[in-house]
Amino acid sequence: MVRQSLKPDKAPIDGSGLDISLGNRCSRTALAWARKTYQARSGRLGVPLLRSDSLFANLMDFGPFQLAMTTDGIGTKAEVAERTGIFNTLGFDLVAMVADDLASTGVEPVNLTNVLDVSHLDHPTVDQLMRGLHDAALQAGISVVGGEIAELGSRVGGWGPGMHFNWSATVIGLVPPDHAAITGESITPGDHVVALRSDGFRSNGFSLARRILRAQLGDTWHDQPFSESSTWGQELLTPSRLYTPLLNTLIRRDQPIHGVVHVTGGGMADNLSRTLAATALGAVLDQLHPPHPAMLELQAMGGISEQQAYLLWNMGNGMLLVVPSSSSARLCQLARQLGYDALVAGRVVRHPRITIHSKGRQPGRLVYSPTSGW
Repeated sequence: MVRQSLKPDKAPIDGSGLDISLGNRCSRTALAWARKTYQARSGRLGVPLLRSDSLFANLMDFGPFQLAMTTDGIGTKAEVAERTGIFNTLGFDLVAMVADDLASTGVEPVNLTNVLDVSHLDHPTVDQLMRGLHDAALQAGISVVGGEIAELGSRVGGWGPGMHFNWSATVIGLVPPDHAAITGESITPGDHVVALRSDGFRSNGFSLARRILRAQLGDTWHDQPFSESSTWGQELLTPSRLYTPLLNTLIRRDQPIHGVVHVTGGGMADNLSRTLAATALGAVLDQLHPPHPAMLELQAMGGISEQQAYLLWNMGNGMLLVVPSSSSARLCQLARQLGYDALVAGRVVRHPRITIHSKGRQPGRLVYSPTSGW
């Protein structure tokens, strides 16, 4: 999915060596070229409806109904699977990255296709990957309707002698009948921000995590113990929690939701700012879920600042829901009944700044401005 960060070209190079500024600039260029194609469907079915950069997917007009689609991948989490030999959980990461993006706009994901680029074919590995995709798709209520496995030889690199791969997917969904898309335009000061607990790192921030672990524990860091019951490799491979089933249920039960934030690349503040962009409002988040123990340990091992940690990792908060203050308690109760750890993490305010009361290794108050970053 083409994304435009709200941060300008002053954005830093992150701890993994990735130039965030360059990434943002490339995304803006891709978005500009994509917009020039909207005219191809003008007056015809499939015309894009939204010009906003702030949403996680665009809507397309198909007459009696509206569709949306998006594309994403699991990134370098694939290397963790190559190191551990565990491949049957990555399907949850793949589905989470695309389905939860669509669900964030009030769209019900329905169909998915995927592309698996491999160095060479290994049937047992492919079987594990697709078994995991099957399990995740069923949990999210999605049918897998197509795919491609491309054998690309040395064009695909990775760790160890096994099958190396990159994995991405495209999902399509529809706005449920008698409901409107969630665009953030109805957010008002005083709305509550409900945070949903994440299960581990999801599928973001692995370049930094791997750099820290390699520097501290050597090339076989994945086999080093994290706890009495798991290695670092197993801990980082924790599959992503799927929020799509919860959002589908909330929408069907007419729970009022003004905005949804999928906390992925760019962290909590950048993604929340995108959702608040339509109203030029801000938020104070002073009761967030605490970071997972692995995140705190990596912060200590790598000397990672609070700003950097909350920029690159979800720090225990995988999704934020902006809802009327009068309905937040009921929403949290319903989410818990469905197995999601939810709490009121903060509120929307008039000034367009995001203030986070962090809970990392150096707890403090982090202030983020859409025009200047941290």
